[in-house]
Amino acid sequence: MKNLRVIENRKIFFILSSVLILVGLLAMPFNAMRGNGMLNYDIEFKGGSVMQIDLGQDVNPQTDILPIINEVIPDASPRLQKVTGTTELVITMKPTTSEQRTQLYEALAEKYNLTGEKKDILSTDSNFAPTISGEFKMKAIQAVLLGAILMLIYISIRFKDFKFGASAVLALLHNVLIMLGVYALFRIPLNNSFIAAMLTIIGYSINDTIIIFDRIRENKGRIKGSDEEVIDISVGQTVTRSINTSITTLVMVVLLYFLGVSSVKEFAFPLVVGIIAGTYSSIFIASPLWYEMRKFQRKHNKNKVGKKATAK
Repeated sequence: MKNLRVIENRKIFFILSSVLILVGLLAMPFNAMRGNGMLNYDIEFKGGSVMQIDLGQDVNPQTDILPIINEVIPDASPRLQKVTGTTELVITMKPTTSEQRTQLYEALAEKYNLTGEKKDILSTDSNFAPTISGEFKMKAIQAVLLGAILMLIYISIRFKDFKFGASAVLALLHNVLIMLGVYALFRIPLNNSFIAAMLTIIGYSINDTIIIFDRIRENKGRIKGSDEEVIDISVGQTVTRSINTSITTLVMVVLLYFLGVSSVKEFAFPLVVGIIAGTYSSIFIASPLWYEMRKFQRKHNKNKVGKKATAK
């Protein structure tokens, strides 16, 4: 793709990314002021309630049971799982009161002609602990930070230029902040899928970034021109591949979103956003960041030489 003026329009890309990130970050304190919490932590982070009930007949949890739960206990973020080979259903929700669980049972009993004596409730636990503990969350953060540091070291050594590594890691940070903002804006439940989606996007987007950087490195030795020309040509040579790869992946993830159950949709939607953000940052953010760092270094070296000449 020719005439792709990435460097000339870099300020537009930087401003667009800054606005998107700022909107997402501002959504968190706004949610907190409304009393909803900065992020919508799911059961794994907050604990919750579980009810195992025998409905006496085969049902579709998503179409038959989910609407009833949402009506009786709004914002319960329920997860439904059928027990294989039986008519039993396990309902996992955010923390609920005894009164709310009684109301839910009565609504189900009325629709499915249950005994009304709660003999159909096989088990109930109103206070189970979070499965994702503070220690687990800290280890997840440490894993991401360690991964970023190792990527920084590897890319810097691979391209013999620290600026390549630093710009790649900053582009990854851009993607993480975009995804975090999406979780805050759309109140997507924050659960173990969040960690999986985040790590998936980090691994996915770094691949495109390295391919573009590799082409820049190759063209630096073959093309006689300014950094702006080398970057624009390099991005133009690889952008079609990056976009085609992203579209192919997006098709599968979008199908997963529309055909999957609610828990799968919670994972697929952030992936869609992450793939788009990752492709965008690889093309329009990573290379301009490298250019700005290289420009700053040249200016710094020039000033350094000028000061030495003046001192003499």
